[in-house]
Amino acid sequence: MKLRSPMPELNGATQWLNGELTRENLVGNKPTLFHFWSISCHLCKEAMPNVNEFRDNYKDQLNVIAVHMPRSEKDLDIEEIKKVAEEHDITQPIFIDNAHKLTDAFDNQYVPAYYVFDSEGQLRHFQAGGGGMKMLTKRVNRVLGIKE
Repeated sequence: MKLRSPMPELNGATQWLNGELTRENLVGNKPTLFHFWSISCHLCKEAMPNVNEFRDNYKDQLNVIAVHMPRSEKDLDIEEIKKVAEEHDITQPIFIDNAHKLTDAFDNQYVPAYYVFDSEGQLRHFQAGGGGMKMLTKRVNRVLGIKE
């Protein structure tokens, strides 16, 4: 997905956990951080406290949505996804993408991966991998108009 691309529709979830959202709920409201993760991804679990910190520190200014992207057959177990989500305090809405519908719409190939959209639904930042939280913080702050 290229920078300035519009946010895709949030269609095709196998299931939503912690509430369901649509593109209309997000665009025109406030910026949104999409976080792709998988229960079989060790780096994802390591990064989770940072993602939860974004969710908590920016709760009035930023939507945070988790997208569970399975990487193997074992990752399709919804009960296991619920268990891992609970263990890692993922209280934000989780789009379970067992059919890779949203993954394909984002053209995403990585976990963890982060997509930051501005309040108008335009992609402003993408990054993948476990590190780089400082860069993600910088980009989120820029989209939120927070001076560092």
